[in-house]
Amino acid sequence: MAAHGRPALRDLFDESPTPHIAHPPRTHHRDFYVATDGSFRESGGGLGAVIETRDGTRVARAAIPDAPPDNNVAEYRALHLGLDVLAARAPRDATVGVLVDHDALASNVNNTVLAATHPRGKPLKPISVPPATQYHWRGIQARLSGFDEVRAAQIDSDQNPAHPLANAPTRYEHVNREPDRCVLPEPPEPTRSAEFPPPSRADRNGSGRASD
Repeated sequence: MAAHGRPALRDLFDESPTPHIAHPPRTHHRDFYVATDGSFRESGGGLGAVIETRDGTRVARAAIPDAPPDNNVAEYRALHLGLDVLAARAPRDATVGVLVDHDALASNVNNTVLAATHPRGKPLKPISVPPATQYHWRGIQARLSGFDEVRAAQIDSDQNPAHPLANAPTRYEHVNREPDRCVLPEPPEPTRSAEFPPPSRADRNGSGRASD
């Protein structure tokens, strides 16, 4: 179950856009989902991450105080943290759904993923990251290449279960003491497509006339 009564990460991912990558229903379920958020305040910010399997089992949470120079850098640092935590708990052939409430970050992640399959490694659109995130962006790129498949979805801040962890890391510091868990997701639900013919075939057999 997602933190703080919010919907499970899988549900959020299913209902959210993934920039540059189409994901029709029933074809995009991931093995793991990681939601991250970064906050910036003059008095100090924080990084938050929540990781679940496709069946909604919580794998890990993190709430870390941080002092980023601005909110954009905080978002990149948070994703770097979340992917590091996930990489320590997931097999290399895992498929991953990333949830962030920063549209440029989601776009950059998906552009990077698509560039990896391009014959010349060329992204669909230029990738531009804040200068202060360079080392963290390199870490993110390394983590993205370490999984079998990754897609990033853009969600609203008020839906992000990592948001309260990032905005009040000292209040939620207890989540960092939760026992380490290396949880594997339950097997995907079996498809029933082979059991039922497509509507066109069913109509053809039932009515005796060809369908479109």
